[in-house]
Amino acid sequence: SLLRLKDLEVAELGDSDVHVKMLAAPINPADINMIQGTYAILSPLPAVGGNEGVGEVLEVGRRVASLKPGDRVIPAGAGLGTWRTQGVFPEEMLLKVPSDIPVLCAATLSINPCTAYRMLADFETLAPGDSVIQNAANSGVGQAVIQIAKASGIKTINVVRDRPDLPKLVERLVALGADHVVTEEMLRKPEMKDIFKSIPKPRLALNCVGGKSTTDMLRHLQPKGTVVTYGGMARQPVMVPVSAFIFRDLRLRGFWMTQWRKDHAQDQEGLASMMDAVCQLIRRGQLTAPACTEVPLQDYKAALEASMKPFTSSKQILLL
Repeated sequence: SLLRLKDLEVAELGDSDVHVKMLAAPINPADINMIQGTYAILSPLPAVGGNEGVGEVLEVGRRVASLKPGDRVIPAGAGLGTWRTQGVFPEEMLLKVPSDIPVLCAATLSINPCTAYRMLADFETLAPGDSVIQNAANSGVGQAVIQIAKASGIKTINVVRDRPDLPKLVERLVALGADHVVTEEMLRKPEMKDIFKSIPKPRLALNCVGGKSTTDMLRHLQPKGTVVTYGGMARQPVMVPVSAFIFRDLRLRGFWMTQWRKDHAQDQEGLASMMDAVCQLIRRGQLTAPACTEVPLQDYKAALEASMKPFTSSKQILLL
């Protein structure tokens, strides 16, 4: 196994450092990809896994101005190594989050809800009554898209893979605010027309699967619509018929939260307004943590295995 639990000395606290007690950290697909060496950023080894999580500040160096003991913090970027009980990090690698946000929400805040928020905001100008279509709608991002869209009055068409407990999954997504939940097979059926009697065709499609799933989603987009790809779970390329480009002028774009943060490193206002918006939704009960299974750190092996099973509908969260 590539992973093992190890006891390390906590590093000395420098003037600009923050000593953090980690509280909870999820296992995300990108974390697994990083361990497998198939991700666009790889930490120099040996490394601590985990890109996301929430901790509590225990102590700060004498030059640290933005944080104080007792504050809640999340990583400002990727590669922090959150699967640990404690760590000492430079101040600029941490973002303060409000203490009234539930721990599981804070632990899963920096990647999935922010990705959902940006993709809904940055590619098409959507107004209440408009619609979006997305695949892997039961993923962490998918659940956040449903809730953020619902809060903005935007309708969602949610595509999931057929599975044994489909009715249960449909019920859960509808409870989150999904307007329509369809299987990948249904995308090819004439009954899809019935959906568009009550809502407009989407101008935005969010893709984290690839392959046939994406090609089938494209059919339902309005002319000049945009497909945003942010993942490739099927490990298949995105196939687009030439006619979709020529006669419907579809746009194909990509999104990676890590890159957005790099591009906006100097844009403190943009970052703050996104974090405020997301935290407001959480406070109002309009955005919840994804379905989670809480696992103590020593059971990390079982958590990793569970996170790699097909049709997982629950995110594994390490309790630290």
